Amino acid sequence: MTARTSQILLILSAFLTGVVIFAGVFLFSTGNFGAGPSSAIGGPFKLIDQNGNTITDADLKGRPFLVFFGYTHCPDVCPTTLFDVSEVMRALGEDAHRTGALFITVDPERDTPAVMKDYLSSFDPHLRGGTGDRAAVDAVEKAYRVYAKKIPTESGDYTMDHTALVYLMDKQGRFVAPFSLKRRPEDAAADLKRYL
Repeated sequence: MTARTSQILLILSAFLTGVVIFAGVFLFSTGNFGAGPSSAIGGPFKLIDQNGNTITDADLKGRPFLVFFGYTHCPDVCPTTLFDVSEVMRALGEDAHRTGALFITVDPERDTPAVMKDYLSSFDPHLRGGTGDRAAVDAVEKAYRVYAKKIPTESGDYTMDHTALVYLMDKQGRFVAPFSLKRRPEDAAADLKRYL
């Protein structure tokens, strides 16, 4: 093999490696990595709401909805996000009944339906909570590609490190995009109305 042939093969190999890496990153970031339902964000789930009633993905279909994962002992990000979601629901006015907002705990050991009910009483009544046993919560975290990890504290308690993304789902329960709350509630509400 000549030096020139080796050089051409090396350049071709580098180019093909770059194409494969680019395709993998693109497919993963757009949620199209792999084939079949496991590649999508969202999907079937069965949880218990703050009133002790079963809530499933089917209950939310037919209207666009927002999903946020957090926990009631969260000191800052979770209450701030739920306040912002509440402001969007308020800005929707009567259209709030035609949308949905779901707060799913990543800490089901502490976040029982009664704890969730007390916590959510501080926010918009359209906001529904979701909890369950560890297996049910793990399944919905996996479906939404949520990262959640228990972090022990010096006091012997723990906090939760978790994904702090608000998911916008369409009427069919399909992921549309991360939903930005870094704008006026009226602007966020107008964006959500586009999916009614």
